[in-house]
Amino acid sequence: MNSALPFEWILAIRFMRQARMQTLLIMSGVALGVSVIVFISALISGLQTNLFKRTLDFQAQIIILPPKEISRPLHQAGDGAMLATLVQPRAQRLQSVDQWQTVLAQVAKMDGVSVVAPVVSGAGFIVRGEANKAVGLTGIEPETYLQLIALNSKIIAGTANITGTDMLVGLDLAKDLGVWTGDKLNLQTASGGTATLSIRGIFDYGNSGMNSRSVYIALRTAQSLLDLAGGVTSVEVNLDEPFTAETVAQTIQAQTGLKVDSWIATNAQFFSALEAQGMSNNVIRFFVGLTAALGIASVLVVSVVQKSKAIGILRATGTSRQQILRLFLLQGALTGLIGSLLGAFVGWLFLIVWRNIAINADGTQLFPITFDPMLFVYAAVGATLVGILAALFPALQAARLDPAVAIRG
Repeated sequence: MNSALPFEWILAIRFMRQARMQTLLIMSGVALGVSVIVFISALISGLQTNLFKRTLDFQAQIIILPPKEISRPLHQAGDGAMLATLVQPRAQRLQSVDQWQTVLAQVAKMDGVSVVAPVVSGAGFIVRGEANKAVGLTGIEPETYLQLIALNSKIIAGTANITGTDMLVGLDLAKDLGVWTGDKLNLQTASGGTATLSIRGIFDYGNSGMNSRSVYIALRTAQSLLDLAGGVTSVEVNLDEPFTAETVAQTIQAQTGLKVDSWIATNAQFFSALEAQGMSNNVIRFFVGLTAALGIASVLVVSVVQKSKAIGILRATGTSRQQILRLFLLQGALTGLIGSLLGAFVGWLFLIVWRNIAINADGTQLFPITFDPMLFVYAAVGATLVGILAALFPALQAARLDPAVAIRG
């Protein structure tokens, strides 16, 4: 088998076998480093995906709003004297996005936009007997809004496909009022609007605040209750690429003159946390890779010293400098590759164990971790390259050895 291998391969394998203990130790070090990289990378990726999903599944990526009303001072003409006036911020009224149908059609044609939905939001009260609960009303068109927000996945009873006589309420609100699907509730608003609607579905966001305050009704019903005939308070947008939201939001604002918020701007701290997690992952990878490189380099430097006479004999019998160079680079590559394959397997075992111990009280996973095959490929390729780079200095040192000096030494 060895006779079919190139000369450098035969010598590289022989040298590695002769220093078996050194080879095993450095391969173990590389394997440990790669297993840490695989485990930490998969863990952070799973955590980021979970946080990202929890944030964006229930929030539009871009929200188009009407501009805020601004109080302006009245200047009184007189004898040239300047009057100092105190202007207090104006209380914001519920108002519609100007020409929202045109805005919706314009945004829907933009590249990268996947869903556009009109929404009416406002405050109201639910009255049942002597109970009176303040709630936040959200008027939606189910055919578009259910593509925007993953509300369907949180429905625990009934359905989210509401009509003009239906409503969706949170689990905590339903419990507080003692109602369930099919029951009727009376909705009232400060503008004098009233409506009696049937509970079509009950959702559970896993958040007590949202479960006790959020109510979804049909868009036209909300317009009537909130005295906003034909209007909407926002146009909400989702994109094919969520991380382009801020750029697209600025484009929409420049074209329409309306107030446009992106999820990146409204969740600045969350976005910074994601970036910090990614940066910490890269720092861990760098130092683990550096440690593995130093280990491989130190072993090969010792190998060059130990085998200087053998190298001198090889050079004296016609082995070229390039072959000696390739011999030690090959040792570094093999050490990195074999160590990375072992490390990827150990990292995979770590992930299996983590999935079995990191569980919630109900037995579900704390957060899902997917096994991306490319992560193992990248780890193997990266460790092999690190091995080659780490072997470069010892290889150059071996290639520069003078045969006569090496043999006498």
